[in-house]
Amino acid sequence: MPRLRLPIERIEAIPARVPTIRPHHLSFATVDAMDVVIVRVTAGGVVGYGEASTIGGPRWGEESPEGIAAIVGTYLAEAMLGQDAAQLNLAEARIARAVRGNFFAKAALSMALHDAVARAGGIRLADLLGGPQAIHLPLAWTLASGDTARDIEEGERMLALRRHRDFKLKIGAHAPEDDVAHVAAIARAFEGRASVRVDVNQAWDEPTAARFLPALAGAGVAMAEQPVAAWNVAAMARLQRANPRLAIMGDEGIATPQDALRHVTEAACHAVALKPAKHGGVAGTRAVAAIARSAGLGLYGGTMLEGTIGTLAALHLYTTLGDHAWGTELFGPLLLRDTLATSGIEFRDFAIHLPEGPGIGTELDEDKLGFFRTDRSRTSLPA
Repeated sequence: MPRLRLPIERIEAIPARVPTIRPHHLSFATVDAMDVVIVRVTAGGVVGYGEASTIGGPRWGEESPEGIAAIVGTYLAEAMLGQDAAQLNLAEARIARAVRGNFFAKAALSMALHDAVARAGGIRLADLLGGPQAIHLPLAWTLASGDTARDIEEGERMLALRRHRDFKLKIGAHAPEDDVAHVAAIARAFEGRASVRVDVNQAWDEPTAARFLPALAGAGVAMAEQPVAAWNVAAMARLQRANPRLAIMGDEGIATPQDALRHVTEAACHAVALKPAKHGGVAGTRAVAAIARSAGLGLYGGTMLEGTIGTLAALHLYTTLGDHAWGTELFGPLLLRDTLATSGIEFRDFAIHLPEGPGIGTELDEDKLGFFRTDRSRTSLPA
C-alpha cells in the first residue's frame, strides 16, 4: 500500500470572539464571550481544522488569542510549511522544537494536522489514533452563575433534560465561608441524584484550603480541582493526605509529562484534568494520560471552553485514552450563543457522543467565521 504524502501548503490562524449564553464566573474573571483561534491547515489539497480557546484571554494563562494567532501564523508556519503532514510523529516533534512554551498555539496546529491526515484517509480522527475505546463519554456541567437558587434551578433543568448529572462549581472569587455555604446548599439539593465537584482555580493558599476542604468533603463534595497555586505541588500532596474523603485534582499544575510525573512521585493528587491546549497537542496529552493511568490516577477530559471544532478534536482524542473515571467537561459549545462549525455535537443521556464522518466530523462555517473574526472589520451574515 503506497504511503500517504501530504505536503503542508498553507497554515492560517484566525482569531474570533463568540458570545456566551450567560456570564461565566471564575475566581479570576467573569467571561461573557469566548476568544478562540481557528487554525486551518491545507496539506496535499486537504483542509484540516484546529482550535485554541482562552478563557478571559491571558488572565487564565500566558497565551492570548492575538499571540496564539501570531505564533501559529509566523514561527510555527515557518517551521512546518513544506513538511509532510502525514508523518505525524515528525510533525509533532518539529512543532515542539519550533518555539518554547506556547502550548495552546502548538495544540491548535497539532489538532489541525491530525484532522487533515484523517480526512485524507477518509477516517475519523479517533480511528487515526488507534480507534476509540468508547463512543460516548460522561459529560459534566459547570454551574457558574454565582447565585445559589439560580444554580440549583439550572442544575434541575439539566437533570430533567438528561444532559448532565455531574456538576462543577467555580469558587474562590468570594470569601471562603460564603463559597462553602453556596456549595453545601447545592450539594444538599442534588444529594443522591448528581455529583458535585468544585474548582478553586488556584485561588486559595494552603492554610485556607486546609481549613475549608474538610467542610466541602463533609457537605458531600466529591472532588476539589486545583485548590492552590499550580507551583505548590507539596501543598497539593499535604492537602490530599489530610482529606482522604475528597479527591484532589491537578489541572493548572499539570501541563507537561514532567509535571505529571512530579505529581505522581509526590502523591499530590488522585486525578488529572487533561486538556490538549495545556499539553501542546495530541502527543503531549497522550503522554500525560499514560503517566496518570500508570499511577492509577483518574482521568478527567477537561476543556478550555472550546467551540465545536476544538471540542470534537478533544473528544476524539479522549475516547482513545481508556476509562475517564471523572468523565469529561466538553460542554463548551453549549455555553456559546453560536457555532463556527456547520454541524453540532450530540449531547444526550448525560454524555457527549462521538460523531461519524472523516476527521473530527464537521466542517468550518466560513460565513460564521467571517462574522465573528476579530482581526478585521466584521462582515454581515448572509440573509
